[in-house]
Amino acid sequence: MVRNVLILGAAGRDFHDFNMFYRNNPAYKVVGFTATQIPDIAGRKYPAELAGKRYPKGIPIFEEKDMEKLIHGLHVNDVVFAYSDVPHERVMHLASRAIAAGASFSLLGPNDTMLRSKRKVISVCAVRTGAGKSPLSREISNFLRQKKVKFVLVRHPMPYGDLKKEVVERFATLEDLDRNNCTIEEREDYEPHIRNGAVVYAGVDYGKILRAAEKEADVIIWDGGNNDLPFFRPDLAFVVADALRPGHELLYHPGEANFRMADVIIISKASANRAGAKLVAAHAREINPKAQVIESDLLLTEEGDTDLRGRRVVVIEDGPTVTHGGMAYGAGYEYAVTHGAIVLEPGRFAVGMIKDAFMQYPHLRKVLPAVGYSEKEIMDLQETINRSNAELVVSGTPTDIRRVLKANIPIVHIAYEMKESGAIRKIVDGFLRKNGL
Repeated sequence: MVRNVLILGAAGRDFHDFNMFYRNNPAYKVVGFTATQIPDIAGRKYPAELAGKRYPKGIPIFEEKDMEKLIHGLHVNDVVFAYSDVPHERVMHLASRAIAAGASFSLLGPNDTMLRSKRKVISVCAVRTGAGKSPLSREISNFLRQKKVKFVLVRHPMPYGDLKKEVVERFATLEDLDRNNCTIEEREDYEPHIRNGAVVYAGVDYGKILRAAEKEADVIIWDGGNNDLPFFRPDLAFVVADALRPGHELLYHPGEANFRMADVIIISKASANRAGAKLVAAHAREINPKAQVIESDLLLTEEGDTDLRGRRVVVIEDGPTVTHGGMAYGAGYEYAVTHGAIVLEPGRFAVGMIKDAFMQYPHLRKVLPAVGYSEKEIMDLQETINRSNAELVVSGTPTDIRRVLKANIPIVHIAYEMKESGAIRKIVDGFLRKNGL
């Protein structure tokens, strides 16, 4: 008997799980996806061209809030959870809702979802969004380039546009971002690597992406977003935990799974919370004693030399970090306060979808989230900044926000890199030597 499946997702892991496990599996029929976190996804379809011959009409995408109705109306046997950076409690609440409606509840693991590469794979994942994963990926990239090893980065998916055009995406220049109409969220993750001289792959079908990446690299860096598990089976697994959010390594999915599977655990922002760093290290010794544990910090720098002391500023931060990532602020706020700026509370002048974001994430008080999944959201962000009456905008988002919006206020861009490098480079060097690279 064919089992009807509903996949709970957020336009990323859900599509990958379908491609890997369900697309050609005659024992199952996927009757729908649900969407959360990302606006304007519900109502779309996973297109027939990607879904395969068993799904000639494609697969509809619904809103997660309607899960019980969907279970009854579509005669769902199995609800499959397939997104990331969520507390364990939320996962189990969804499980309870599914079970109460009569369905079974499950999650797919690495053996069913990880692709094996002909090349060597170094994965960089995290316990929580905003832990400092991308600076670590750039540090590893710099070392591979120094060693003259051919590499590319493959990013966790963010297919927010036309899925049929995003099967395999390759970004080598900033113009590639413009040409592909990338959202602010995509730019935050792709742009720093491109500026660092790396090629970045992303998209929808990671089997095809892997084959393309293997043609131009001897080492593939999996740069995993949203603290998800790698889509490629790693030969060396780095996982970043956050000293400013100690204990989260045991409280979030799939962050805890990453933490348990890591070969190397990097405790970022260690100097900012010594007690937090010690707690994370203690948890590592308890549940993953085989992992090597390294403490690190992030070095904040300004692209310029602006005197912030006494200036009224509005701070804008990496969107996912301060929304569902749960951080009250990030690098931009820390830099502004350290350099004597007067930080305005942006909720007072927020408009439209940005005002909605402040209502959805009440912990946000000190900073603006750089959300921009749509043109409307970008315009509301621009209007919010222009209404602030600030003297300067301090931007802690990894992308150059000036490329996507036109603020009437000068923007100061803050960059951050990983301060520690010796121990990390030693590990990567040993890995290269062991594998003849």
